[in-house]
Amino acid sequence: MSSPHLTTPITPDLLRGALDLEQTAQGVLPHRLPAWARAQNTDPQVMMAEAMPSGVRLAFRTRATTVELDVLPTKMVYRGTGPRPDGRYDLVVDGRLAGQATAGGGRVLTIDLTTGTSGVEPGPVGTVRFTDLPAADKEVVIWLPQREITELVALRTDAPVEPAGTDGRRVWLHHGSSISHGSDAESPTGTWPAVAAALAGVELVNLGFSGSALLDPFTARAMRDTPADLISVKIGINVVNSDAMRLRAFGPAVHGFLDTIREGHPHTPLLVVSSILCPIQEDTPGPGAAGFADGKVRFRATGDPAEVAAGRLTLRVIRAELARIVASRAGADANLHYLDGLELYGEADYAQLPLPDELHPDPAADRRIGERFAALAFGPAGPFAASK
Repeated sequence: MSSPHLTTPITPDLLRGALDLEQTAQGVLPHRLPAWARAQNTDPQVMMAEAMPSGVRLAFRTRATTVELDVLPTKMVYRGTGPRPDGRYDLVVDGRLAGQATAGGGRVLTIDLTTGTSGVEPGPVGTVRFTDLPAADKEVVIWLPQREITELVALRTDAPVEPAGTDGRRVWLHHGSSISHGSDAESPTGTWPAVAAALAGVELVNLGFSGSALLDPFTARAMRDTPADLISVKIGINVVNSDAMRLRAFGPAVHGFLDTIREGHPHTPLLVVSSILCPIQEDTPGPGAAGFADGKVRFRATGDPAEVAAGRLTLRVIRAELARIVASRAGADANLHYLDGLELYGEADYAQLPLPDELHPDPAADRRIGERFAALAFGPAGPFAASK
């Protein structure tokens, strides 16, 4: 077995899906929001979510047969539940999944959902190792775990590497909630945006932020400034379960978010997607609350349905408002489109593949959502069709 004796600096040209790369004491930390946007945020949930590298991957060409990646992960644990499985690193060689691995060591972030408090225990650097790769020239892509903050310490190979090109593939920029982030997906290539991107043959930039798709202006400006050929925004569940706004504020916030994106992408196909089915929030406002049953997290809605008439938001209300907003703008914006999230996952899907915690899809449902999005958005009649 060849010894991986060549160390290659991890620089932005080796990374896809990250908007910033922060130097740390150990190495580099990919971010999915630029530094100026992080400076405008005061919510620790956003800071944690954007630093989790959903959709971020190393991509290079090499003849190496052995690849090692030293990493310092931060692994998340909910107090009152058992440890989550270690995050997976997916190896894709010439477009095909060729291996999976996990990293030992790392920090442990323990979160108490009932109090909102957290604490971090230090841990050592771990190593991800892939061996017996073909000795020919090839494209190697290593997808980082979508739900573990991951500092990249060192990349070692037994042959030189160079940045991989994209072969002219279109760039798809997506923003959404934890469902887009892939909180319960089995691996980073199993999140629904990654599934859809692979089927469509596009390059993904995933700004799915767990708990944090709240129409934040700094997110809109980051999207405005990010090169993209296709853009989608998935809006709904976080607005409801955070109880962050009422109908009066929601409509103008959506308009402002879309206006900001359009400042940088005036003619780019832009798809507004509403929430998939979530029975606990369809007709009951937030805020959402987390509880435990049999050592597992369960979510519930705590609002009063009687207050919907006074402007409290539910998923049903938001879907209707998003459809109205897109219809009102479409006359002046032929590249603006709407997709009802119930077409991705609806009542029949819930009956077959229920949400295990009443909020997030399981891995099989994630794949189904990705396959349907690929067909509806990227298919011949979709707004992202290659011929358009």
